[in-house]
Amino acid sequence: MNVAFTFKNFDASEHLKEYANTRFSKLEKYVTNPENTEMQVNLSVDKFRHVAEVILSSDHLHISAFEVSEDMYSTVDMVLDKLEAQLRRAREKMRSHRRKDEAPSARMDILSYASEELYREPVIVESDSFVPKPMSVDEAAEQLLTMDHEFLVFRNADNEAINVIYRRRNGDFGLIDPGY
Repeated sequence: MNVAFTFKNFDASEHLKEYANTRFSKLEKYVTNPENTEMQVNLSVDKFRHVAEVILSSDHLHISAFEVSEDMYSTVDMVLDKLEAQLRRAREKMRSHRRKDEAPSARMDILSYASEELYREPVIVESDSFVPKPMSVDEAAEQLLTMDHEFLVFRNADNEAINVIYRRRNGDFGLIDPGY
């Protein structure tokens, strides 16, 4: 990660530069491509106000944070906390979007048994692929009531797992939940 410092209205000590550099290097773990990440750190002093403004830009990420206090070291720590929180939110948002985009598809095969031949091997007569829709167990039961099918494959909205709800012979419903 390339870090560029700009100091305004004061001469920065080497200790402050090293301190800020080591603190901001913690942010590399949140960035996917540290080689293409640029960080501009602007530190300034106006009378008794110590100001830190940081702009971080990466491939698909642009984050900035601003903080003011009476001590430059604490200002650096506070702006680092803000940047970390923003990067955590951005990373979690990317993960949740990936989970939605990569919805697993289910394959359904229908087997047919010939009544004339009792010892014949089952044959797949129809195949279908689809992406299960997220819904609650109650919604899936209501939808199965309106359909003529014996079962319904759906994505459980509570735990994001693929579930199967089916009709039992007595008219009740059964639920298959892998529970992982």
